Amino acid sequence: MKHPTKPYNDLQASFNTIRVGYRYRLVNYGETSVFEVLEIISNDDCRVRSVDTLEEYRLSDLIKYGKGDDFAFSEE
Repeated sequence: MKHPTKPYNDLQASFNTIRVGYRYRLVNYGETSVFEVLEIISNDDCRVRSVDTLEEYRLSDLIKYGKGDDFAFSEE
């Protein structure tokens, strides 16, 4: 198996691999959110804090209207 040529941080992350204390970048419908994971609530959701505003919200709030054509999720 050939190794990817991109560094690990440039590869797409998966919601299944989210870890508490790590920072992630999510792009959806033209908006970019950078956040730190505070707590895993369930397999499909977690509590996060915005790096820019320090506001706390759920990851599901960012994708509740679906995933746009520009959807991207990666570890910071």
